[in-house]
Amino acid sequence: MSAVMTTALPLPLHSRGKVRDTYRLNDQELLMVSSDRISAFDVVLPTPIPEKGRVLNQLSLSWFNETSGLVRNHLAKDQSISSELLEAQPDLDQRSMRVVTAQPVMFECVVRGYISGSGWKDYQRTGTIAGERLPAGLQESDRLPEPIFTPATKALTGHDENISRTELADRAGRELAQTLERLSLSLYRFGAERASERGLILADTKFEFGWHDSEVILIDEVMTPDSSRFWDLEQYHPGGPQASFDKQYLRDYLEQVGWNKQPPAPPLPDEVVAGTSARYLEALRRFSVSYAGGRA
Repeated sequence: MSAVMTTALPLPLHSRGKVRDTYRLNDQELLMVSSDRISAFDVVLPTPIPEKGRVLNQLSLSWFNETSGLVRNHLAKDQSISSELLEAQPDLDQRSMRVVTAQPVMFECVVRGYISGSGWKDYQRTGTIAGERLPAGLQESDRLPEPIFTPATKALTGHDENISRTELADRAGRELAQTLERLSLSLYRFGAERASERGLILADTKFEFGWHDSEVILIDEVMTPDSSRFWDLEQYHPGGPQASFDKQYLRDYLEQVGWNKQPPAPPLPDEVVAGTSARYLEALRRFSVSYAGGRA
């Protein structure tokens, strides 16, 4: 099946993000469609990853349904797709979700259970992550004593900025900061346990929240290979990088070719496209989520 770089539906376009195209269904609801675009280091690459949008959408739908007892989310009660829209894009039921409109909270809520990626780099330099002092002597990919909440600003353009919990409280207000931390840690622990049952480690993940009817709700996507690091539990061995089912494989390739992480991004060779797609599909398989079975 050909990759979907952009979507074009007979609906008003609400917004186009790095990965998702969002359309207005009515005054209260949006249709969020996952394309096969992929970003790395906050830049959208020119080469799509076949099947990626389906994986993101079906995993998110499954997680939204599973975690609804922990925090309300943006899924609309009615998840049906009209025949007119399906005619415009036949696989839309596998790539889209109907969501209520919400005002995004402009902070990304990252939870880390293991030390990797930018967190590992910060620790090597300072012994801390997002201002949180960690035990000395940790190795790359070590499990942390407890999951930690490491927020970041949500940049509309350019790179997100890691901030401390104290700075989050100063910027967002103490009550909202505490709510974001509590919900994020609760969701991470739920996801980490579920992942372990499937032979995976949820090393870290990012959540996004919004305001709806004066309530903080979970929005965007949940515990997908785009927003998370998933490692193979059987192959886990701290002291270096891990076998993963996320876009770390793609990031590693881009680091190897010496890209300066500024637009424009380089096109991807076929083997990197195939390898990335296979890792996303394996994450979907591990969680036993089928394309048809994820809708509410």
